[in-house]
Parts: sequence; C-alpha cells; structure tokens
Amino acid sequence: MKVICVENELAAGQEAARLISALIRLKPNCCLGLATGASPITTYNELIRMYEEEGLDFSQVNTFNLDEYIGLDADHPQSYAYFMDKHLFSKVNIKKENTHIPDGKTLRVDQTCSAYDKKIENSGGLDLQLLGIGRNGHIGFNEPGTSFVAETHQVDLTEDTIQANSRFFESEEDVPRAAITSGMRSIMQAGRIVLIATGESKIDAVHALLYGEITPEVPASLLQLHPEVTVIADRAALGGSSLADALFSAD
Repeated sequence: MKVICVENELAAGQEAARLISALIRLKPNCCLGLATGASPITTYNELIRMYEEEGLDFSQVNTFNLDEYIGLDADHPQSYAYFMDKHLFSKVNIKKENTHIPDGKTLRVDQTCSAYDKKIENSGGLDLQLLGIGRNGHIGFNEPGTSFVAETHQVDLTEDTIQANSRFFESEEDVPRAAITSGMRSIMQAGRIVLIATGESKIDAVHALLYGEITPEVPASLLQLHPEVTVIADRAALGGSSLADALFSAD
C-alpha cells in the first residue's frame, strides 16, 4: 500500500480529489466507485471546485455508490441517494442516468443486489473505488464477521456503526438497522482503491488495515491483497506515530 500522510481532513479530501480528477482527465468515460458518510465530503467539495474553476468534466463519467440504507427512498434527507445529489451530483455536469445507487426501497433485495453487480460488470468494472473506513474496520457496510462476502448483499448494521451514523439522524432510534452494500469482489476488482482515514477514532482501524492479519473480523484488511491501494490519512488517524513523522520528513 502507498500511504500519504496529510495534516488534516481538508488536506485528505484535496489529495483524494487530485487522484480522482487525474483519472477523469486521462479517461473521461471512467467508472468511479463512490462512498458516502463524513470521510468523502471534502473530496467532493474539491471536485466541485475543480469543475467550477478548472473545467473538470463529468459528462462522460459513470458512478456506482457502495451502499444504501434499506427502508429509505431516494428523496429521504438521510438516504445516500440524497447525500450524493446534495454533495456532488447536483453541483457538476454528470448525467443522472450515469449515476447508480442501490434501491433502498426495493421489495426484492436479492434480485436488486445481483442486478447491481451485473451493472458494474457490464460497465467494464470500476476504474477507481473511493473508500472510507469505519472505526471497526468496515468498508462500505461490509461489517466484521466470520467470512468475506463477495457479492452485493443485505447486511445488518452493527451497534458500533449505528452509533457512529446516529449523528446524521435526529436520534439513534431513527438510524436504519440494515443496508444494501457492495460486496468485496467489486471493491477488490477496482483498478485502483483510494481510502481516506481521518481523526483519532480511526487509529485502531488504520493500524489493523496497514499491519494486521487479513481477517473478515477487519474487512478492510483484505485490501492488503490489492495491488494498487492508496491510503490517505491524517496525523490523528496515524496516532501521531513515527510513521506519520517519517512520511512528512520524506516529503
């Protein structure tokens, strides 16, 4: 893995946006795997700035989001479809038909999941997957468990994830208890993976990602087997460690 150490969350977003924008310029019809939550917001803000000020063109870009809450329709303020429209899609010239997010209101979850995998496959696969990482090492909503799940699937959210996401809802009781999430296969088959980790709450997860054994108890650990992973972490997520000092001194 390549580790890029930055000072703070803003710098992490700018660095991730730099990598994504380079791909878009090199391959205008690229296919991006996108994430939601707090981690990618600064990335999306910087991509919007690049669109407005530098002419970054999204008109041929295709996107596939990692996940969606089950039970929330696309216009619910806490759905990930709403999140993506608010934080990126409505601010750039991407075509709506080129954006894909799992249907959280589907009555046929299994069929929806298999169809989503087929769409990614038919698109030629993901050129780049943007990820955050949960405090328990989850990526997407692939939670700690006894095995890695390859396909897009329904997952019951852990209490740790529910608590972490409760800040986006009026109360913890309002947080959905299940979601549709991309499986590890489509993530691992992406040409490149860019993972953002910021803040002290991510120290243990980042350490397990970089140094731990590969285990479904830490889903992100599987990324150690991917040939092209860039981890963008701030000093806080690296624990103010000697690794952070070495990375800064190397710059």
